[in-house]
Amino acid sequence: METVDLLIQNANEVITFKGPNHPRTRDELSRIGVIKNGSVAIHNGKIVAIGKNLNYRANQSIDAAGKTVLPGFIDPHTHLVYAGSREFELDMKLKGKTYLEILKAGGGIFYTVEKTRDASEQQLLQESQRRLDTILAYGTTTCEAKTGYGLNLETEMKMLQVMKKLDTKHPVDIVPTFLGAHAVPQNFTAESYTQHVVNDMIPQVAKHACFCDVFCEKDVFTPEQSEQILMQGQEFGLMSKIHADEIMDTGGAELAAKLNAISADHLLMSSEQGFHDMAQHNVVGVLLPGTPFSLMQNKYASARKMIEWGVPVALATDLNPNCWTENMQFIIQLACFQMKMTPAEAITAATFNAACAIQKNDIVGSLEVGKQADIIVLNCPNHMFMPYHFGVNLVETVVKKGMIIN
Repeated sequence: METVDLLIQNANEVITFKGPNHPRTRDELSRIGVIKNGSVAIHNGKIVAIGKNLNYRANQSIDAAGKTVLPGFIDPHTHLVYAGSREFELDMKLKGKTYLEILKAGGGIFYTVEKTRDASEQQLLQESQRRLDTILAYGTTTCEAKTGYGLNLETEMKMLQVMKKLDTKHPVDIVPTFLGAHAVPQNFTAESYTQHVVNDMIPQVAKHACFCDVFCEKDVFTPEQSEQILMQGQEFGLMSKIHADEIMDTGGAELAAKLNAISADHLLMSSEQGFHDMAQHNVVGVLLPGTPFSLMQNKYASARKMIEWGVPVALATDLNPNCWTENMQFIIQLACFQMKMTPAEAITAATFNAACAIQKNDIVGSLEVGKQADIIVLNCPNHMFMPYHFGVNLVETVVKKGMIIN
């Protein structure tokens, strides 16, 4: 009898997501590959077998009877690295203050930029590591992390160095994104800062990141400026992402399709034409329901329309000082309760499709033989129970690269 490093056995449900290796759309989102009374065998950090009644000896075993086993969550949109917090803004929001009013009162993104510029690399490392610890405890095993709280080359590079060190020392895998065009800093116009990002920043940061992102929004960067930035990123080997149509429909979804971006994120105000174009070009729509929740908005992204149009939908936390959550379970719950996604759709969006949104679907995002053994065991009897039992951490065990983390 063959011996493996770890055997997870007797699970009520093993959710495999076995299927086509492209972002799932329409009915594919609901085909989650459930194995009842299933087991997973792991050796040398990889999955070697999945099924029922697996015949292996194991150096370690987990009895998952009564529980649900699925891939570790993938969080494809975070602003992980920053300094400070902005809890003082909550009272302002409750009193009806607008974002612009909060900004003028000393809050908003520029407050975080100031704190992040002033922070040492060691301080950023410590603060971000604490957030990563929470991310892992709630079942996320891979996350994307954006710069964007520097708005100058020195701090943007500092943030990228912190991401590199965290990726080396922490179990969570980190995928870095350059978001130097997150806002227009003081002493710049949008056009002059666009040229600064294009000519001075991207050539310097490109080898330290995987993606280039831009905040394409009214009074921030126009579609034309966003295109310049993303095209320059592509010239230097950075795949395109875009913050699109969060506050107004500026054509960000259409731009993402035009540039064959890997994802367009937010999409609260996107048009049906934008959804059509994204579907035609297989652009993943990364939805961030934590953001309107934290802003106390009633409007959420039109997940049902996007799914009907054939857009591959993913979910992410948008972890940042204005939307401070590391919990992908909560995001799945919001997706069900506020965007009317089914549990199967939402979990697919938080695992396999989320992996597609950062081009990691060949490695993680599903439980298949040969893939990296990033697995979570949930203390719930089936996948539908996860959004049903909200407000708690249902993760009982996290396995990262075949090792039991907690």
